[in-house]
Amino acid sequence: MTRRAVITGLGMVTPLGEDAATTWAAVVAGANAVGPIQRFDASAFPVTFAAECASPALPLELDDPGLGLKARLTLAAASEALAQARWSQGDPGRRSRVGVCLGSEAARPGLPELAERMVSGTMPTQGELVRLAPAAPTDRVASLVGAEGPQSTVSTACTSSSQAIGEALLRIRRGEVDAMIAGGVDVLVGPLMVTGFSLLGALSTRLDAPERASRPFDVDRDGFVLGEGAGFVVLETPERAAARGVTPLAELSGFGCSCNAYRITDSPPDGRGAAQSMQAALDDAGLAPDDIGYINAHGTSTQMNDISESRGIRQVFGDASPPVSSTKSMMGHLVAACGAVELILCCLAVRDGRLPPTRNLDTIDPECALDHIRGGARAARIDHAMSNAFGFGGSNGTLIVSRWG
Repeated sequence: MTRRAVITGLGMVTPLGEDAATTWAAVVAGANAVGPIQRFDASAFPVTFAAECASPALPLELDDPGLGLKARLTLAAASEALAQARWSQGDPGRRSRVGVCLGSEAARPGLPELAERMVSGTMPTQGELVRLAPAAPTDRVASLVGAEGPQSTVSTACTSSSQAIGEALLRIRRGEVDAMIAGGVDVLVGPLMVTGFSLLGALSTRLDAPERASRPFDVDRDGFVLGEGAGFVVLETPERAAARGVTPLAELSGFGCSCNAYRITDSPPDGRGAAQSMQAALDDAGLAPDDIGYINAHGTSTQMNDISESRGIRQVFGDASPPVSSTKSMMGHLVAACGAVELILCCLAVRDGRLPPTRNLDTIDPECALDHIRGGARAARIDHAMSNAFGFGGSNGTLIVSRWG
C-alpha cells in the first residue's frame, strides 16, 4: 500500500505580503506588487522595476541583525508553516524520521560588490562563503526543526521548489521518513540578475507602466518581471498528523516531472515537456483530466513559454481545459521559490473555493486559448488543483493538491 502525505502547515513571504494570509487576500483581490526598484539605483539599467520583498519580521528567538534577506525569508516562511502545523521538536517520532528538502539557487553577489572586491583584492570570509552555498537555507531549516533525516537541496532554476516538494513526497511514500519540511526560497532583485535577464531579452521593458508589465497569456506580453520570496509546507503521513492531533489542510496527491531536452532558455513550441509533466502528475495521483478544478500555470509572460504551456495543457485536457490563471501577473517570477508559493496558493484555492485571476490579461493570445480566469477571482468548489513549474534548462515539475477528508 502506497503511503500518503498530507500538508499540515504552510507559510510564505512574497512581494504581496509577509505571511500566507496577507498574500492570499492580495492574490484573490488581483493586487499588484510590481513597482520601481528600491534596493539599488536602477536608473541606468534597461529595466528599472521588479517585485521586491520587504525584510520580514522574525520570532524573537530567531531574529539576528546579521541575517541577510534570503535567510530572513527562509526562517519567516518556515516558521509560519511549522507554527500552523503545531510543530515541536518533542513531537512523536524520532528526529531521524524527519527530513528537509528545499529548492534554492546560490546567493548572488551584486556587480558593485564584485567590482569592489576585484579592485581591492579582498577575499570573502569563511562565513560569507558558507552563506553563499545553495544548501545554506536547507541547513537553517534542518536546525530549526531538529531534523536529522535526509536533507537535500534542489537547484533546477524555476522548477527548484516544485521538484523539492515532489522529492519530499517520494521520500515519505518510500517509507524513508514520516515527515518532511519542503519548499523554496530565492532573492533575485539585484544588479547581476537584472543585467543577466535583460541581456537574455527575458524581462518586460514596459517602463511606462510597471504595474501592467507582467501579463501572462496576453497578446501584448513582452517578458517577465523579477520577483522573490519563500514558501514552505510541512508534509507528514496522515497517521503522524493524527497522533499529534493535527487536522490536515490538504493532501499532496500527485507529482510529475520531465525534461524538454530542447534548449536551455526556450520551451519546445509543441509543449511536449509540459504535457509529459502534467500527465505524469495525473497518473501519479490516479486522477483523470476532468478531476482537476484549477491550474495555477507557470505563465511567465514570455512569448514562447506561454504558448508552449498552453499547447501542453490542451494536449492533456483537450479543448475543455480547467480554469487557468497565473499569479505571477501580480508578484512577478519568484524563480526557485515560485513552485512552492504557487502550490500553497492551490491549497488555499481548494480550501476556500476561490480561484485567483490573472492580472493584466486584457486580450488573450489566440495561441493561448484556454479557460482563463480574469477580471476577478472565480468562486468554485474544487477537489483537486494543479501547479505547474517549467524552468530554464528544460526542467518541468507538476504538483497536484487534493481536498482532505
